Amino acid sequence: MSKFDPYEHLKIHKNEDGTLTRLMKFPQIPSTGDGDLLPGQTVASKDVTLDPTKNTWLRIFRPAKLPSDDDKIAKLPLVIYFHAGGWINFHVSDALNHETMTKLSLEIPAIAVAVNFRLAPETKLPGQYDDATDAINWIKKQAADPNGDPWITELADFSRVFLYGTSCGANIVLHTALRVINQDISPLTVAGIILCQPLIGGKKRTKSELKLAADTLFPLPVIDLLWELALPNGTDRDHRFCNPLGDQQVKAKMGKLGRCLVIGFGGDPLIDRQQELVQMMVMQGVVVEARFDDVGFHGIEMVDPRRASAILNFVKEFIV
Repeated sequence: MSKFDPYEHLKIHKNEDGTLTRLMKFPQIPSTGDGDLLPGQTVASKDVTLDPTKNTWLRIFRPAKLPSDDDKIAKLPLVIYFHAGGWINFHVSDALNHETMTKLSLEIPAIAVAVNFRLAPETKLPGQYDDATDAINWIKKQAADPNGDPWITELADFSRVFLYGTSCGANIVLHTALRVINQDISPLTVAGIILCQPLIGGKKRTKSELKLAADTLFPLPVIDLLWELALPNGTDRDHRFCNPLGDQQVKAKMGKLGRCLVIGFGGDPLIDRQQELVQMMVMQGVVVEARFDDVGFHGIEMVDPRRASAILNFVKEFIV
């Protein structure tokens, strides 16, 4: 039997300079721009540069039809989204991410800001948390500027800002939410955080990791490699970026998180850690809504539209 190769599984090749050659190409969808919409178009989207020196950018989504309240436009919740991809893959322009945010913007309805953060290993953690903080600060700047981006200044309700992430994106949300607790981000108020299948780990294997070690989509050698590519050099899997559960500083700040929605599936090797995270949050006084389903696996929403709809419904109920 041939030896399992996580690089082959992920369709990546590591170069001598430490960068990756990514062999999988994903279909892209351009933004619509903020001009006139085509007939039947339900959501508009546009791209904004975040930091040209880091090559980071945002894709902002808004519903074409805006709800009104006594002939005045009703302000919409603002959802800041961080995509999945195991730290190493995907962009907000990928068809799957674009369509996910289009549906979210339309159905909640909300202003959605999807953050195109830097990928590992070219950028190691905490670079992705820095990009997330940059995005929040960019929105804060628009909110405080009468001449700021009109999709933000005119349409968003700054008292209803939600941080939402999937897999590694949920890890980014958790660490960024803990980071901004001690920062003045007014006029923005984080009204809740949404962690969908958060990617967290640790040195000691959990029962679910051992039971699902040979999972077809997300086996342990792949999870190990993703952390090796993302974590700062010289750190191990018990570093707080990977294992927030074992860190006293994280635990101490956790109680200030406010409302939190955690979504997970029983066939995910990470399910034990995700449930432990929920327990830790509850113990620290966080108002947690946990939506765990025994059936399903890590990233199921990428291949099962019904699960994607179910996740969107959980998110909508939490926000609205």
